[in-house]
Amino acid sequence: MLSRVAERVYWLARYIERAENTARMVMSFHLVSLDMPKTMPLTWKNLVAVTGNDDIFDEHYQREDERNCVKFLLADHYNSSSVFSSLKAARENVRTTRDLVPSEAWEIVNELYLFARDNMDSGLGKRGRYQFLTEVVQRCQTLTGLLAGCMSHDPAYDFIRLGRNLERADMTSRQIDVGAYRLLKRPEDDVTAPYDGLLWTSILRSQSGFQMYRQHVKRRINGVDVVHFLLQDIPFPRAVAHALQNVQEAIERLPRNEVPLRLVMQVRRHVLGAEVDHLIKEDRLHEFVDTLQREIAGVHGAIVDTWFALDKAA
Repeated sequence: MLSRVAERVYWLARYIERAENTARMVMSFHLVSLDMPKTMPLTWKNLVAVTGNDDIFDEHYQREDERNCVKFLLADHYNSSSVFSSLKAARENVRTTRDLVPSEAWEIVNELYLFARDNMDSGLGKRGRYQFLTEVVQRCQTLTGLLAGCMSHDPAYDFIRLGRNLERADMTSRQIDVGAYRLLKRPEDDVTAPYDGLLWTSILRSQSGFQMYRQHVKRRINGVDVVHFLLQDIPFPRAVAHALQNVQEAIERLPRNEVPLRLVMQVRRHVLGAEVDHLIKEDRLHEFVDTLQREIAGVHGAIVDTWFALDKAA
């Protein structure tokens, strides 16, 4: 398998996962903004912070209002993490690897890209936003299910698993970081404090984790339990620990895997060994997640150096 082909299917999976996660996040915050009293201060800029693209946003916008933030996250072409940019890149990657994936995969991605392009205005407005984002999420899930159920689980699929789960671990860690920083580190007299349960629920819903949290945690929603669930709950597919386990399993099936395998095992031990209570109590959660994100980036770098740099070196 050519390294450039492996790289394309890896990024196909990352871009689809990125589009789905961003759509989930915007949809969840949209719903909580409808539930919260209008007198409560909610800033859409927090969602931009999740993607790590604050500087790009500040270059192009002067106001941090809902319209600008939603447009940046969904439609802006200069934001490589926007839903539209991610779908456009995913479409190009699947177009050039059509012989490796089921033929329906190209049809799903192409139709999803065209749907997003033609209906983006409804996603930017409040009236049609929920329906638009729901459609994007469902079509992304359709592709994920198609690849899992109809594609041979060969090295090409292993690179898809790598991309999807590494992107998922990164995005979940970012949501934990920004959400926890916003809700845990603030004055006791903050006027949004009575609505903490609603805000933590929003973070869970952005990962479709609310129902699973209620089934398995069985306690009133609180910051410590939500962070622990999204970080360390191995049975939950969108938890960081579960995603890293899938990354490890995919790497174990690939040749010359010593360096990336060692790194991902270290990251997974770091996640599972974290004492969430102490990190929050000692105000070190942000520092921990910062380190975790650098480690996830290190795993990505090792994957690139091990499997994708071969053609370039030649």
